Amino acid sequence: MPEPVVWQPDVESGRAMRALVARLGVDDSIGAHRFSVADPGAFWSIAWDDLGIVGERGERSWVPGGFESRFFPDARLNVVDTLLAGDGADVVLVGVDEGGTARNLTREEVRAAVGAAAAAMRAEGVVAGDRVAVWAPNVPEVVIFALAALSIGAVVCTTPTDMAPDAVLDRLTQVGPVLLLVSARHTYGGRDFDDAQSAEIISEGVASARMVIRLDDWDAWVGTHQGAPLAPTPLTFDHPGFILFTSGTTGKPKCIVHSAAGVLLKVLSEQVYHLDIRAGDRVTFYTTTGWMMWNWLLMALGARATVVLIDGSPVWPHAQRLVDIAAQLDLTFLGVSAKYLDLLRGEGPLDVDLPRLRTLASTGSPLAPESFDFAREEFGSQVHVVSMSGGTDICGCFVLGDPTRPVHRGEIQGPALGMDVDVVDESGTSVGVGETGELVCRTTFPSVPLEFWGDDGTRFRDAYFARIPGVWTHGDFITRTESGGFVIHGRSDATLNAGGVRMGTAEFYPVVNDLPWVADCVVVGVKEGLDEVVALFVVPVAGETLTAERVAEIRVALREKRSPRHVPAIIEAVPDVPRTRSGKLAELAVADAVNERPVRDLSGVANPESLDAFARWAREGSSGSDRAVKGGDSR
Repeated sequence: MPEPVVWQPDVESGRAMRALVARLGVDDSIGAHRFSVADPGAFWSIAWDDLGIVGERGERSWVPGGFESRFFPDARLNVVDTLLAGDGADVVLVGVDEGGTARNLTREEVRAAVGAAAAAMRAEGVVAGDRVAVWAPNVPEVVIFALAALSIGAVVCTTPTDMAPDAVLDRLTQVGPVLLLVSARHTYGGRDFDDAQSAEIISEGVASARMVIRLDDWDAWVGTHQGAPLAPTPLTFDHPGFILFTSGTTGKPKCIVHSAAGVLLKVLSEQVYHLDIRAGDRVTFYTTTGWMMWNWLLMALGARATVVLIDGSPVWPHAQRLVDIAAQLDLTFLGVSAKYLDLLRGEGPLDVDLPRLRTLASTGSPLAPESFDFAREEFGSQVHVVSMSGGTDICGCFVLGDPTRPVHRGEIQGPALGMDVDVVDESGTSVGVGETGELVCRTTFPSVPLEFWGDDGTRFRDAYFARIPGVWTHGDFITRTESGGFVIHGRSDATLNAGGVRMGTAEFYPVVNDLPWVADCVVVGVKEGLDEVVALFVVPVAGETLTAERVAEIRVALREKRSPRHVPAIIEAVPDVPRTRSGKLAELAVADAVNERPVRDLSGVANPESLDAFARWAREGSSGSDRAVKGGDSR
């Protein structure tokens, strides 16, 4: 029996999707999806034209080759031409600070600022292929810096100010940026943070940087270049534009290299077809500069929409802050985390009028069925409630909304165009409706990463293709529903996903194991409702116990050396942790045990009896655990 319908499209909903259906000569959006995965070359060529991509498409739409296929090998374009196309008088960028002040920039002002910043970069010797990096809050200057770099063909790497210097350097030193933009301060939760010392540590630690620009010195940096014309350099379709960072279970964070054009085409197809974003819309997704949603939001400029950047805490001075901004700025599209909607639901009825809001989108973790009900009741039955799921790995979505079909309570509506999504068992065989399996994608798409920086291809293949050769395995548990939608159940691998922020377990171990009283530890994700929280299990050295003071010490160490988001919700002592015969932590086995799932293959575990403590903890609950820290807003 399908879940109840919580939203129905009207005749105005999904104009672009309906037009695409007519152009393809199919019956509906389901037929459009079938077309898109059956003939990727034809579909993405049509999308290029339909979405208004500026540049020379070339004769060939793609060269088949599995996930090593090349899209538009003859193309010449620069994404900045698409992102800044349109009437110069339109307001296209709005920066909102924590005090509620909104700074508006027209398209012509953004073009001029990008032209000046690009000239300043060129004066420092920045050329196509160079990396430039950011450690700063979510402010307009970061967008201008990124667009300037993209116009030259440089590769953009952004990190947020809530990320500690050690973690920032773990990322940036791998990719060798030649130019660095840093902030000496940021505001969060009503507090002003002095970041000068951290900025200095990062600046000194990135030895490759020929110049470091302080955000406070922005005007002086671009000042002598005011009036420089914006002249984006035409590039190939697969020219790198972004490096996004995500962590696996071993080693340093992965540096995922994305084509700027591939991300633009993929994300615009999501925004325009699936999310009904139109020219003149006002769009935000609450994010920091360290989440892929920052890059995703940037692409909405290409839909000729106004992009709204929100800096600071989403819940200060009160939980309704983002909703108030939506009302204040007449937003048509509001994107938030599932955790934020859960929080709003707990706060009670909203006191706000949102006459222009058409779409409320959620990502980061599964959206609870009760939050679908809450959204309908508080935002109105006319608002399209969209749960979406994807990843930093593809800088986009596998599954998301469809403005031409009903929304069923608790479900993601369907697969993204061009994404051959399937649900499979451990052997790689498709499973039926209602059965839970692994989320995979069987065919390629434009935002497949170009590579991992510094990798010979081994780490890249291991990350996505080791389970099922030739098929992208993403690491999510998923179920296909009777309505044709999907329900995501969380991660199927050891990568953590707490409150929508993906973190690698390898980031925790150097910090915790460096404490003299810790003999060993393991960190995993624990399901809590539809979300996941981080659980750290510690083996104290002989004669030590896990006291409240020790718990506090762990908290402080992870907050200061990693970020507030790395502070576990659960900190528990165990007598031992399981390791393989080669000495590797058996994290998947621990994750299975604490989530009361059947433990996968134990044949390689040297001390399987150590799992008894984790299974006992799961059965008996966490009365001795420390659950005081949630999310990552604790500063």
